[in-house]
Amino acid sequence: MGNSKSGALSKELLEDLKLNTKYSEAELSTWYNSFLKECPSGRISKEQFEGIYASFFPDADPTAYARHVFRSFDTNADGTLDFKEYIIALHLTSSGKTLRKLEWAFSLYDVDGNGTISKNEVEEIVRAIFNMIPTEDQKNLPEDENTPEKRADKIWNFFKKEENDKIAEGEFVQGVMDNKDILRLIQYDEPQKIKDKLKEKKQ
Repeated sequence: MGNSKSGALSKELLEDLKLNTKYSEAELSTWYNSFLKECPSGRISKEQFEGIYASFFPDADPTAYARHVFRSFDTNADGTLDFKEYIIALHLTSSGKTLRKLEWAFSLYDVDGNGTISKNEVEEIVRAIFNMIPTEDQKNLPEDENTPEKRADKIWNFFKKEENDKIAEGEFVQGVMDNKDILRLIQYDEPQKIKDKLKEKKQ
């Protein structure tokens, strides 16, 4: 069958990724070639993934967030991502509000994978997001969301939850669909910097 180490992207995978992401054939081919250069085995490790995230955020520490993102895409829990999982990860973590992205966001926040989100899990992810915001920028955040605890409280209160309640996936997705402010609070949204970085990589 198809050898994942060969230089060209298989037609099936290319069509699949064009269908499921916003990337063009040229972009996907370029990324595939650089992916194989960095990961000759055709798989990317958690450490390599964290390294790529670190290059996007030179002024901050994205390690914890990258680790959670990696976990949410490593669906078979083998400690690596193949090219398809990697591209879907890049696509879904960039800005936007499709149902699929919200389902992914739920799996990001569901740290223990039990199908619900607790307030502690919200705090854990929000803290990881804060590590990526340069200290200077943190000073400009609104008073009621300028610490991970305050931001987690704001999200939790929006869902009208008691301290020990849980949020189910449907409720989470619907809540975020209905409220742009919550979408802003649950994600680290600096797509422009990442887009610029990706453009650089492609040249």
